[in-house]
Amino acid sequence: MSKSYKEIMNDITTFVLDVDGVLTDGTIHLTPEGEMLRNMNIRDGYAMKAAIENGYTVCIISGGSNEGVRVRLRNLGITDIHLGVADKVETFKEFTDIYNIKPEQVLYMGDDLPDYWVMQLVGLPTCPQNAAPEIKEISKYISHKDGGTGSVRDVIEQVMKVQGKWMEHFNAQYD
Repeated sequence: MSKSYKEIMNDITTFVLDVDGVLTDGTIHLTPEGEMLRNMNIRDGYAMKAAIENGYTVCIISGGSNEGVRVRLRNLGITDIHLGVADKVETFKEFTDIYNIKPEQVLYMGDDLPDYWVMQLVGLPTCPQNAAPEIKEISKYISHKDGGTGSVRDVIEQVMKVQGKWMEHFNAQYD
């Protein structure tokens, strides 16, 4: 009998996230100079920062290579930021080897076909509500939120709640 996604959440120590379509809504605004601008959700940022402060590892693996994205994520305390990645499986394996992380300890959130093969390797593949059908099919949890509108906050908050760390984090700030 396979575990429910809530049971799997007990084992999660690491969040690996795509950017476009997960941390953003997947749209790109182009400036006259050709610069590509993206929107990110502030609540996703809060959740990633809370996860890091509670000892979770957060890693970004994206095919996109916007340096503004790197700056935003570094400001949240994320140090493992892999942008411009052509082979997400190879990058994922290198990352987990360096930190000695077991794939079953990883929640991966992706939204489209470049995420498909790496999602097959992790303990908890997840996606936003508006992910591609092929990604929804292999996900053990589909957020009720679209990419860029709080789907990352949704999964991180759920994991931290299952492990009893969500309000513990918040309360510790005011003790």
